[in-house]
Parts: sequence; structure tokens; C-alpha cells
Amino acid sequence: MPDWLSLLSFGPDGWGDQIAAGALVTVGLAVATLPFGLAMGFLTALAKTSDEPTLRISAEIYTTVFRGLPELLTLFIIYYGAQILLQQFLSLFTDTYIEINGFVAGMIALGVVFSSYASEVFQSALKGVPRGQYEGAGALGLSRGQTMRLVILPQLIRLALPGLSNLWLVLLKDTALVSVIGIEDILRQAGIAARVTKEAFLFFGIACLIYLLFSILSSIGIARIERWASRGNVR
Repeated sequence: MPDWLSLLSFGPDGWGDQIAAGALVTVGLAVATLPFGLAMGFLTALAKTSDEPTLRISAEIYTTVFRGLPELLTLFIIYYGAQILLQQFLSLFTDTYIEINGFVAGMIALGVVFSSYASEVFQSALKGVPRGQYEGAGALGLSRGQTMRLVILPQLIRLALPGLSNLWLVLLKDTALVSVIGIEDILRQAGIAARVTKEAFLFFGIACLIYLLFSILSSIGIARIERWASRGNVR
């Protein structure tokens, strides 16, 4: 068996188990971040289109800050800064030491960055929904909640999907940043294997192929979702 096959094999003599575990962590982090980022992005978009000046200004500050900061710096601020603030707050009541989970910190950091960009996508999609849709729903006696759920959201998904699809692919790649805080994702596992075996090209090449595979599978899934969202369109 060639040396590279033995290095990639599963079991005590290879690194296949570690690479597979890292791939699961990467996918798990991206999937866990997505709903959080979408919800925050949608709420931020609603705040930016609100008639309340305080909400609009707060949402603009939020998106400006997290779109302006590097993602890695945001991760450090949340992982280290939030932990320091939390510990100082708890020290007022108890001597218990609490450490923020790296996976959770990564999810929050990537989520706030994702939501700041997603809010722009949602805001553009909201502007793309004709005003007459709201007026028609009101004429039918629908409440604001029913209007949003039954009339606006289906159109919003279709309009926002292309932009959100790109953000998902960016999110999938940005998960590699969590390796710097000790999360054993693909990049960290590949780095450990490369240092131990001195086969950097092999293991980082495998990491590249796995990320490309995830992107291809995501593109196939996104294409199917787009066809589903556009099923009612008149050609």
C-alpha cells in the first residue's frame, strides 16, 4: 500500500478518523450557525426598515461594526472578551470559574458576522416586494403577522435566496477560523497531521478537497431549493 494511503486510512495507523471527525465539526458548526444568523439577519433587516429611529440607528450600528471588523478579530473578542466580562460579572456573586465553550463562541462570532451581511440581503428583498402586496393583504383582513407569514415571507425567500446562498458558502469557509481557538475542525486536524507526519501538502490538499466537496454539495442543494422556491413563477 502506498504511504499516502496508509496515512489516510482509518484506525490507529492512519489519520482518516481525525480528518472525518474534523469534517463533522465543520459541517456541524456551519449548520448550527445558519439558523442563528438568518434569524438575527431578518430581525436586523426589519429594524433597519422600521419607522422607529432608535431601532434603525441601532441596526445600522450593528451591521457597520460587524461588517467592518475582520471575522478573526470578532471571534477573538467574543471568545476572550466575553469570557472576561462574564467572569468579572460572576465574581460579584461567586468565585465559580466559567469557561465559554469554543464551539458556542465560534457559532456566535460567525453568526453575528453572517447576520450583518444577511440583513442587507433581507433588506433588499423587502424593498423588492411591491407595496401593493401589503395593501392587498390588509384589504383581505390579514393581521400584520399573517401578512408577513403568508404573503411576504414566501416572496422574500425567493428574492433573498441568491444572496443568502453566497453567504452560506462564505460561512462554510469561514468555519476554518475556529481552528485558532482550539476547535478540532478540518483545518486544525489537517494541521496536526501535517506537523506530525511532515506531509503538509497531502493533508492540506485533502482539506482543500473536502471544502470543495462541501461547496459542490451545497451548490446542488441550493439549486434544488431555488427550483422549489420558483415553482409558482410564470415562465
